[in-house]
Amino acid sequence: MSDINPREARDLGMSRTISRRDFFDGVAMTVGVATLGSLTGCSGDGPPGGAGAVQPGVRGDTAAALSVPHALRDDRFWQHAGAPEPTGETYDLVVVGGGVSGVSAAHEWLRRDPAARVLILDNHDELSEEPQLGSVSVWTPEGRELLDRLDIAVREPDGRHYPALGMYDSVLCDRETYPVERLVCFTPEIEAEQWVGRLPIADRARRDLLALYRDPVDWFPGLSRERKQERLAGLTYSAFLLDVCGTHPDVERFCRTMPNADWAYDARAFGAIDAWGRADGWEFPGFRGLHLDRDKPSRFNSPTVQKEWGEPRVHCLPQRGRTLVRTMLARMIPGFTGSRDHEPADRRLLDLPANPVRFRLSSPVVSVRHDGPPDTASSVTVGYFDGHAVRTVGAGSVIMACWHTVIPHLVPELPDDQRRALREAVKQPLLQATVRLRDGEAWRRVGVHRTRWTGAYWCLSELDGRADPAGPVTARLVATPCRSELGPAEGAVAGRHALLRTPYDHLEYTVRDQLTRLLGPGGFDPATDIEAITIDRWGHAQAPEYCRPWHAFYPDGPFPADLARRPFGRIAIAGSDAIPAASADAAITAACRAVTELST
Repeated sequence: MSDINPREARDLGMSRTISRRDFFDGVAMTVGVATLGSLTGCSGDGPPGGAGAVQPGVRGDTAAALSVPHALRDDRFWQHAGAPEPTGETYDLVVVGGGVSGVSAAHEWLRRDPAARVLILDNHDELSEEPQLGSVSVWTPEGRELLDRLDIAVREPDGRHYPALGMYDSVLCDRETYPVERLVCFTPEIEAEQWVGRLPIADRARRDLLALYRDPVDWFPGLSRERKQERLAGLTYSAFLLDVCGTHPDVERFCRTMPNADWAYDARAFGAIDAWGRADGWEFPGFRGLHLDRDKPSRFNSPTVQKEWGEPRVHCLPQRGRTLVRTMLARMIPGFTGSRDHEPADRRLLDLPANPVRFRLSSPVVSVRHDGPPDTASSVTVGYFDGHAVRTVGAGSVIMACWHTVIPHLVPELPDDQRRALREAVKQPLLQATVRLRDGEAWRRVGVHRTRWTGAYWCLSELDGRADPAGPVTARLVATPCRSELGPAEGAVAGRHALLRTPYDHLEYTVRDQLTRLLGPGGFDPATDIEAITIDRWGHAQAPEYCRPWHAFYPDGPFPADLARRPFGRIAIAGSDAIPAASADAAITAACRAVTELST
């Protein structure tokens, strides 16, 4: 935290003992605030405001969760692993990966064969959590059927709740982007001329931006609808604004983070055709003059934009992906409740020998091989590392529900073309900070419930759910480390490397700093109002959905995912990468398909 001024850290409450939790790819990390002069390091899960520093504790085995896969990738693991040791265990199905897709595969397998014995192996030391669930209203049939079987109800947020309290959507033109920092609220009565006039941008940029909202021209005159869409498909939204519309650079900087929260990268990587598909209200201006009817999507729109076309995006699950995982496990494992209140006892139930379904944590898989030629073998041997040695179990079938980029290192028998296709699934990194606040009165006084930032580290800050500002509330912040100027794939890799080097104290500082900049005028004091901070860092968060202009083969194919997910003997491949789409229902659909492939 050498770049953080000790006095600023003290003013922002960095020295206060609160509950601090930091997770990387679902693994609990050691959390601490570095000593700054007289500041005492604080971390852990102690009660808010407790006396004394809480000692840091690591609940996740980070070496097993991250180092083993990296060692496999770098050809270092087998140099020191020693010979595999058989456990003598055999299962009808072994699932590699304990996220939504892996547990869905086990659940579906057991539904079809209630007498089956199933083992789920996962490299984390606790149950994984998915960063995104998407809109349940447009889920795949397999996803909706699973929710029905589990009796998981969706809730429909009341879009009138916060506006009725005088709290609105907003954008903060931050000091990272412009010389002057200014908040603009999108109240129902405000006109574009009013809020554009308040932006701290150049005069020409105001004229250009207002023209995009009010009276954009036909940028491609004389072209047919199909040709216009094809032109958009060859551009990013940033290139559309700068090169086609010829706007002032301040306009592109204002619009740059519009796609971040949904796509994990900004307008420099987000396709113009999808920006047209998502244009609504204050988002993605500039397309109206093209006179493209919105009766249906373009064939160039990404699968998610096509799936959600014309549907209100209002349904969501009561919690994130952990709800699905825990609920499914509670149906399959006797005595397991899935409740966080019973977590220590529940964890002991996950891997009992008598259970028909066993979930083995801290067990990164290192090898999956058929017992004989893949086209005739009737069983598979699966090796995993238990922290001391490689253990093996036997399986009638295996479903790989892990990241696709890992699979070539685990299944060396795969054909070369399939291995290459699997390696193309480069996921986007993503962070989410969950901040428990004493109350939400500062949000109410400022008049916001959701704020997009134009260039700060956290691109979105919002109140979760339908909170009463008078009482305790939870705020959510989202950050997208992708280096979007490099494109989605290369930008994801660069962003992930940067994320690995980012210490927790820097993340906490930016959370406190941005909330103070936003809510300070409403009386917010980070030193007393923040009661807990949990930061979830997913280095491999969102599946690389096919989209223009980055995938020239889309939409006509052939698609790498079709080759990557091809069954191989008694091994089938699931995970959201197999669709590919960054949503829980995609993971569920891939799991059901993998079960079907092994059952026929």
